[in-house]
Amino acid sequence: MHPLRQSLHNELHARPSLYFDEPAHVFHLAFLGSDQACNAFLEQCCLGTLDLNAAQGITQLDGHALKWERHAEFFTLTLVVTSSSDDLSWTTLPEVLASKVEVHLPALINSVQIVVRGETGLDLSRYGFKDPSGSCVGGGDAMVWSDFRLSEEGNNHMLFVNRRLNAYRQGRMIRRLLEIETYRMMASLSLTMAKDLSAQLDAFDKTLVTLSERNADPDGSNAKALLADISNLSAQVVSSAAKTRHRFSATQAYAQLVFERLGELRESHVGDCQRLGVFIERRFKPTVRYCTATEQRLEHLAESVANLGDLLQARVQVEMEEQNSEILKSLNARADAQIKIQRAVEGLSIIAITYYLLSLLKLGYSGVHLLGVEVAPREAMLVMAPLAIGILALIVLRIRKVKEH
Repeated sequence: MHPLRQSLHNELHARPSLYFDEPAHVFHLAFLGSDQACNAFLEQCCLGTLDLNAAQGITQLDGHALKWERHAEFFTLTLVVTSSSDDLSWTTLPEVLASKVEVHLPALINSVQIVVRGETGLDLSRYGFKDPSGSCVGGGDAMVWSDFRLSEEGNNHMLFVNRRLNAYRQGRMIRRLLEIETYRMMASLSLTMAKDLSAQLDAFDKTLVTLSERNADPDGSNAKALLADISNLSAQVVSSAAKTRHRFSATQAYAQLVFERLGELRESHVGDCQRLGVFIERRFKPTVRYCTATEQRLEHLAESVANLGDLLQARVQVEMEEQNSEILKSLNARADAQIKIQRAVEGLSIIAITYYLLSLLKLGYSGVHLLGVEVAPREAMLVMAPLAIGILALIVLRIRKVKEH
């Protein structure tokens, strides 16, 4: 058997719900924190054997069912305090749990209290909702109300009225409501980051416009300084993208879970109230869209900076090619001048050689006379002329062979 077969198969049972059919208070807390913080809390409040490598677990706390779940960047606690009466109202977190979570309150990201009761004797006004939203869920087998306003204790209150749900369906329905609120808060974590990033992007856009104008300026010749500024802007954009990529990706993932859980509620209208799903979508979607738009804006800015760098490199390359062309033209002109000078020097050299050769022949002719040999000038000319021409021809051929070599 593959070593991962059992753990992968058990993922189907990794997130069970708490099942109950009595009226109850459900307290749900979500804390940002690592596995170490989660383990420290679990060791403090959970009794008996505890598997710290598990993703979730259900235990008992002062006789009440307590479920803990470990997620990628947060962990949740769900405490169910059942009652025998439907006459339930809002209450505070039980002291047995409040004392244990007090040290973790700075990391509290979500706190939901759900009152679960039957429909008999329901008086919605006693729960203090201001302009509540309400829905029939589960095909009309239950009703949910909330005004999505935080209480003085920082809790989001929900009223869950069970009509015809058994313990299993009720547990799953309440779990969906808790997941909607928790994932909605986790998705909204990037809103502040997106707002801060928008101010930076405005500055980046202005810098990009300035650099683009400098690059388009035909009189701008300091390409090295421009390239340094573009590289600096690119480094800042890439750094911002690296810092925010994970948060924006998490927002998309959490938002998708929220919308999926809303669809699983199978809502319908109850009275004249606005449905919970409509309320959440109309106020939550703008947050998701703003974060998505900010992420896309950052990506487009990074592409624009990269394109500007490519344009600058292309312009510099063209300028270098033009400079190389001018250098080649000057080298060709210099080579032509050298060839002309060389030809002139060759002509002068032949003239000088001819002069010295004739002078040597004249000296030879004079020497012959001194030796007493009478040679007529005509005969001397007939002898020396072919000799001089032959010598000059040999010299010219030798010069050409040297040049060809």
